[in-house]
Amino acid sequence: MIRVDADKSVRFCDGLSRRDFLHAGSLACLGLGLPGLQALEARGAVAKQRDMNCILLFLVGGPSQLDTWDMKPDAPEEIRGPFRPIETNVPGLWVSEIFPRMARMMDKVALVRSVNHTAAAVHDTGHQMMQTGRLFTGGIEHPHYGSALAKLKGPNGDTPAHVLLPRPIGPTGGNMPHGQSAGYLGKTFDPFVLNADPNDKAFKVPDLLPPDYVTAVREARRRSLRSAIDGAVGSFEASADARLLDANFEGAFKLMSSPAAREAFDLKSEPEELRDRYGRTRFGQSCLLARRLVERGVRFVTVNMFETVFNEITWDIHGSAPFSPIECYKNEVGPNFDNAFTALLGDLSKRGMLDNTMILAFGEFGRTPKVNPAGGRDHHPACWTSVFAGGPFKGGQAIGASDEIGYAPKDRPVTPAEIAATVYQGLGISLDTELPGPQSRPLRIVDHGVEPISELF
Repeated sequence: MIRVDADKSVRFCDGLSRRDFLHAGSLACLGLGLPGLQALEARGAVAKQRDMNCILLFLVGGPSQLDTWDMKPDAPEEIRGPFRPIETNVPGLWVSEIFPRMARMMDKVALVRSVNHTAAAVHDTGHQMMQTGRLFTGGIEHPHYGSALAKLKGPNGDTPAHVLLPRPIGPTGGNMPHGQSAGYLGKTFDPFVLNADPNDKAFKVPDLLPPDYVTAVREARRRSLRSAIDGAVGSFEASADARLLDANFEGAFKLMSSPAAREAFDLKSEPEELRDRYGRTRFGQSCLLARRLVERGVRFVTVNMFETVFNEITWDIHGSAPFSPIECYKNEVGPNFDNAFTALLGDLSKRGMLDNTMILAFGEFGRTPKVNPAGGRDHHPACWTSVFAGGPFKGGQAIGASDEIGYAPKDRPVTPAEIAATVYQGLGISLDTELPGPQSRPLRIVDHGVEPISELF
């Protein structure tokens, strides 16, 4: 038993002092869970732990492993594609020429080149599996990493626990969930969604105010003027839907009424040179905004690089309309990512934030090794590369390998479930943690037997 006395001194059942206890080792060995640890921190009995935060850059469309981080220069022409590999600042580690800035910072970056899954080769399944660790089945939608974190740790001050930028993923052809909600945890733990383009010249903090249909009367009713509402609305107040709206509106009202929280969204306070460094694109400015949000207490930020794969230049290089040509990797998509990713990495490092901020960058699958008749590559979930940096991750390495044409893992295959375990371990969440699943039945955050990618830690 642990006893916290009124004078903040701590004594244990065997007479150990706080100093003795800290010297003795891990809290976990005494069966002390997160609530108990937080109670001790609040009483000053143990040093408060620094939270780990996360920025997930979701590369909607599915980057080609062969044209980005796992090139095959010795393969036949129809396999190796149009781009050449370049050296990085890590001996023996090469990446595509479309990432010249990233090549100079690879000592801070780890590549996992053997990610794969066996589900359908459609965007939506990959979106789900890479952001939740599981597939949508039987009507059960699993929570996004950021939503699970919000449920387990709650907000950090006035800022939301999880923010999604700039907008949710839209149509990608599968008509299924994209894995960016709280799923069975409920709407209360959905991310706060920006729903605006931070690169738009007209972008301003008031864009974040509640939608027009949330009227001034509704705002007042939610807070202090309930007595002024008629009987019909009063009846609605008693419903479950109203309680849900109350919870969601409370979070939005708190965010919008907090000067500190609203200031987090004010990109105009950033130097023009830094904004240029991130890139004057929707993705670049979203990455800069992600840094500002984490700096001000947001625990998890998801940045969608694109919103759809139709009629927009993306990673989805089938080669013909409404999709993208492979050349866009060098002319547009590659520089967009390279500028924003390296600016974010350098900015976090300069500000002393990189040690407690994980940066993840991955898409939903890879691309077929053989170039198709349209000059592009098609969907291929059998092997692709994911990127990890910051936080507890060891940079300057490539984990796993694909075969000679990038078709399948040659060694150290990694599944989306293992990616999820890696994310949760990085965030400091025990893999034995259970969430209130469907029908409130406990559901482990990852399945039994699923392990994180140990080489990253």
